[in-house]
Amino acid sequence: MFYYSVGLAEREEGDLGPVYGFQWRHFGARYIDMHDDYSGQGFDQLLDVINKIKHNPDDRRIILSAWNPADLKLMALPPCHMFAQFYVAHGELSCQMYQRSADMGLGVPFNIASYALLTCMIAHVCDLIPGDFIHVIGDTHVYRNHVRPLQEQLHNLPKPFPILKINPEKKDIDSFVAADFKLVGYDPHQKIDMKLAV
Repeated sequence: MFYYSVGLAEREEGDLGPVYGFQWRHFGARYIDMHDDYSGQGFDQLLDVINKIKHNPDDRRIILSAWNPADLKLMALPPCHMFAQFYVAHGELSCQMYQRSADMGLGVPFNIASYALLTCMIAHVCDLIPGDFIHVIGDTHVYRNHVRPLQEQLHNLPKPFPILKINPEKKDIDSFVAADFKLVGYDPHQKIDMKLAV
């Protein structure tokens, strides 16, 4: 039903169109469907970011963008977290991400974790130390059915952050698998249920 509402009735369920990963790895390529092989097509922004960090770390144009106006009509939803800039200073890699629209209950925690992890992964393959993650949000919203769960969450006292361990043998961004990552000391609070708002 959702695909009909956004004018993509012919789209197979689960096919979101040329969203985040497609734009990061194949910017400018012609999108067919989620099953097509796009190897060697478009511009690989992620490899460009890594190349700039390794060979020109003072570059002020180390950018990763998911926002491609030409492809917006093909996307189930235009990118919310859409633009990241990486910055190298004193052996540290920092990332500033701009998010046009943010669901504080369910989206933002995942966005913070995923971009922090991406920054750690890129720092790892570039032999740098992860620095800061800065999150800039344009439109922040709390859905009505998330108000009580978020109030409950605000009463929880923060716990120490876990430590991320990355397999030291991996030096290629495309070689990572889930087993290459370990969270040491992860001690979360009890789960708080929130329903996805659409």
